[in-house]
Amino acid sequence: MQLYPPNNHSSAAAPTVGRTPSSAPDPPVRLLSLTAALLLSTACAVGPRYQRPPAPVPHAYKENPPAGWKEAQPNDGMIRGKWWEVFGDPKLNGLEEQVRVSNQSVLQAEAQFRAARDAVRIARAALFPLITTSPGITASRAGGGQSIGSSGPNGTTSSVNPSGGSSVRTIYDLPVDVTYQVDLWGSIRRDVRATAETAQASAAQLENIRLMLQSELAQDYFQLRGTDANVDLLQRTVTSYEEYLQLTRDRFQFGVATGADVAQAETQLDTTKEQLIDLGVARTQFEHAIAILIGKPPAELTVPFAVLKGAPPPVPIGVPSTLLERRPDIAQAERQMAAQHEQIGIAEAAYFPALTLTGSAGFSATSFLSWFNWPSRFWSAGAGLGETLFDAGKRRAQVNQARDLFDAAMANYRQVVLTAFQQVEDNLSASRILSEEATQTDATMDAARRSLDISTYQYKAGTATYLQVITAQTALLGEERTVVSVLTRRMLTDVLLIEALGGGWEASTLPSVVSLAARP
Repeated sequence: MQLYPPNNHSSAAAPTVGRTPSSAPDPPVRLLSLTAALLLSTACAVGPRYQRPPAPVPHAYKENPPAGWKEAQPNDGMIRGKWWEVFGDPKLNGLEEQVRVSNQSVLQAEAQFRAARDAVRIARAALFPLITTSPGITASRAGGGQSIGSSGPNGTTSSVNPSGGSSVRTIYDLPVDVTYQVDLWGSIRRDVRATAETAQASAAQLENIRLMLQSELAQDYFQLRGTDANVDLLQRTVTSYEEYLQLTRDRFQFGVATGADVAQAETQLDTTKEQLIDLGVARTQFEHAIAILIGKPPAELTVPFAVLKGAPPPVPIGVPSTLLERRPDIAQAERQMAAQHEQIGIAEAAYFPALTLTGSAGFSATSFLSWFNWPSRFWSAGAGLGETLFDAGKRRAQVNQARDLFDAAMANYRQVVLTAFQQVEDNLSASRILSEEATQTDATMDAARRSLDISTYQYKAGTATYLQVITAQTALLGEERTVVSVLTRRMLTDVLLIEALGGGWEASTLPSVVSLAARP
């Protein structure tokens, strides 16, 4: 339906529809603004209201924390921010800082979040009128005889036929058109909210990628340090075996030992040297992996040699209910679920008619110089209702589809929550078991060392063969390497536990819908 003001003035030529002479009413902008304000004051949002569905959260963890660890209460001693600093390793701290600023996967996720934030502003623009203009010049010629063209003093072009009549007319138009879709049923507002919730999910994804890459770097770092500890162990073992080889050679020269003893000692020494050389492969690979994680070519990074020492630090695990607010992947799944929920309301709003307000105003004249004269103004205003009368069940299917997709998003959210608790429980149990294993391996290593001392004494006294010494040496080296392996695994488990707990992140740090929709 189009609304036009009455024509109170006569003219030799019939007026153009929607154009008024000098005494016309006010332009349509005021009318459209008042109408939109009235409609928006009575507008409502159709569709269900979102509430976060319940998730399977236990009251307590099944696995008890290792001895010396503390189950922190909510917000009590939680790891915050730079979680890797709990390990007290300055070299690790420096490497982790570079992940945030140089890792290419992090930079990619940051760009994707910025794009999602821009999408919110794009969706928000639909809440406001669209104003366009299309200036134009139109020349028309009436039928008649041959004419001769001429140009008037005001820029009006005309042609004069032999009888003296003008048959060519040029019109200069400067229109400004306004189109506004009234958000009566809240579909636009829901779309803005859904886009903002998608952007929040993108922000949570960014934090999750950062956490995973920082955890991966810490794991590579501690495995490298574990390799260094093995290198140090084998270097000390090689020195010890060289002393044993010299002992057998001296005893052989005095006829106390046999050539077989010397050959066995040489074999033991050479085998250990092979193991020492082989460790270089693993160390270089861990070093190269760390370089890629901090955004550098492998040739540009050298991690100094350092032996892994000390027990892993205690980690406050918190109560299970806090895990939902500390894991970025849970926040991402929840925000995706909320965004999908908005689609239900958008689909239901399609059952109701759409109201569009339109308006146009501007200037139109036959002379460019008289373009902006007040009498040459014109305006028009209108409103239209659009409603689908028959769609063969399309809208019903779209609503059902939106509900089905929300159910899928809800199932994914709950699965992410379950997986998070599994990861926490896995690493809690691993921490407890490895702590017990570390105690046992220390005791076994002490026993193996005593066995070697006894075998060595007996060999020197001539009451034992060198085979007994080699057997004791092999057992001791195996236990010493097991001690290093268990310590390395305990450090890795600490890292994985911190990652499973969210790495000190909190859902409250996500950008709000208002901040995402604000102008940059």
